[in-house]
Amino acid sequence: MPIFEFVCSECGSRFEKLLRRADETTDCKQCHSDKVTRQLSSFAIGSSPGMKTSSSQDSGPCGCGAPRKGMCSLN
Repeated sequence: MPIFEFVCSECGSRFEKLLRRADETTDCKQCHSDKVTRQLSSFAIGSSPGMKTSSSQDSGPCGCGAPRKGMCSLN
């Protein structure tokens, strides 16, 4: 399940929530308002000694890193 970041228009609270689907909606954790906006999330990918790194040629059907088609939003 993907984790999404949200900000509430009513109280300004910022929170994260695991959702089953990208089109699923949620309410604010603080004030329970339905006026929340999904934020763009950033993440870091790093490697450690001994960790296998892959190139886009062996990282899945679309080059995103997902092992199978349908596991990412690019395909």
